[in-house]
Amino acid sequence: MLKRFSVLIFVLVLSALAVPAFAQGDPNDTEGSKDPALFNRMPGYHIYRYEESEFDRYEVPITSDYQTQAVEGHILWIIYEPNDGIKLPSGLQITRNYTNAALAVGGQKIVEFEDGGIQHVTLKITKDNAETWVHVEARGEQYALHIVEKQLMKQDVVADAKSLAGSIQQTGKVSVYGIYFDTGKSEIKTESEPALAEIAKMLKADAGLKLYVVGHTDNVGTFDSNIKLSNARADAVVKALVGKYGLAASRLLPFGAGSTSPVQSNATEEGRAKNRRVELVAQ
Repeated sequence: MLKRFSVLIFVLVLSALAVPAFAQGDPNDTEGSKDPALFNRMPGYHIYRYEESEFDRYEVPITSDYQTQAVEGHILWIIYEPNDGIKLPSGLQITRNYTNAALAVGGQKIVEFEDGGIQHVTLKITKDNAETWVHVEARGEQYALHIVEKQLMKQDVVADAKSLAGSIQQTGKVSVYGIYFDTGKSEIKTESEPALAEIAKMLKADAGLKLYVVGHTDNVGTFDSNIKLSNARADAVVKALVGKYGLAASRLLPFGAGSTSPVQSNATEEGRAKNRRVELVAQ
């Protein structure tokens, strides 16, 4: 649970736009620090503290009485302090600047409140099927951003060839979650290699096994576009297995099911992530 702090600590933010009220970097910035990709900073401020985590959990305040929602993903925590001699803005001026920048790109304000002289605002920006939560704490002497780009943890452990084969023998199919694509794209990302290698190993161990390689999507977008995308992704997997691992194309038949066969509800991002998968089905 997020606690009430007497000093500023954090902010969630997806950098959205560079707004005239914001400035660029400062020579007084902590070494190795930088502004978020889309948000710049208030003019006359430098980065006092900068921390980044590839994957962690943050409790985002969603009400003025500090009820929170857990968000997991890439986390960026930045504390800004003013340079000597500048005219300090109010905490409200700082939070309103970030709020206006987020709203300008279609974001929404979740909650705004004041506590102990510190202004708070929580923002959420949804773009390209990704969510960025932003919690800003501000007073003139200091303000902080804690930025959480919501995402699923990268799947470093993938099922081995034996497990894949066992599932196909028992149920006639297996879902593979270690094959990655960018949003709306069908090019296989390099981090998919471990999963592809295990699929190839399974097929080479059983020369008689033939598979439908089925692409599945969530329900974001039109039905026709999801069918087209899932077909393209299934075809890309087949081409990778044939071209890189030397498997016979006659053993693999690509098919795109789009969003027609979900394994979880598409009402949540977690459910949609489970529905975006490649499935191997015995012919």
